[in-house]
Amino acid sequence: MMISTKGRYALRVLLDLAQNYEGNYIPMKEVASRQDISLKYIEKIMPVLVKNNLVEGVHGKGGGYKLTKAPSDYIVGQIIRLTEGELAPVSCLECKGENCERKSECLTLPMWSKLNSLVENYLDNITIDDLLNSRI
Repeated sequence: MMISTKGRYALRVLLDLAQNYEGNYIPMKEVASRQDISLKYIEKIMPVLVKNNLVEGVHGKGGGYKLTKAPSDYIVGQIIRLTEGELAPVSCLECKGENCERKSECLTLPMWSKLNSLVENYLDNITIDDLLNSRI
């Protein structure tokens, strides 16, 4: 399992929106500049965040994006799964993974299952607020 730039950048965008929120919508041009992320790349990430009600946006003058809820309500595991898909370390544990023929006799499956649980539980217990306040 490797978290791609899409997942990492989505977290950085949400953190930036949380850090710089003063009641107004924040232009992605500003976020891109502060985070040193290509605006075109951010524009690919934002539809996923809007579709899943993590941010709301307004076009035109004074437009931009803002969070739809408090930073403490944003779960890192959820954000990573939205942008990356499954976090499973092996394909046989993925929700849409092929049913492995060796599953019943696989000696490594318990190890992979435990690793999967550890990763998911860890990420599901961290919020954007935790990251903002260095509580991990």
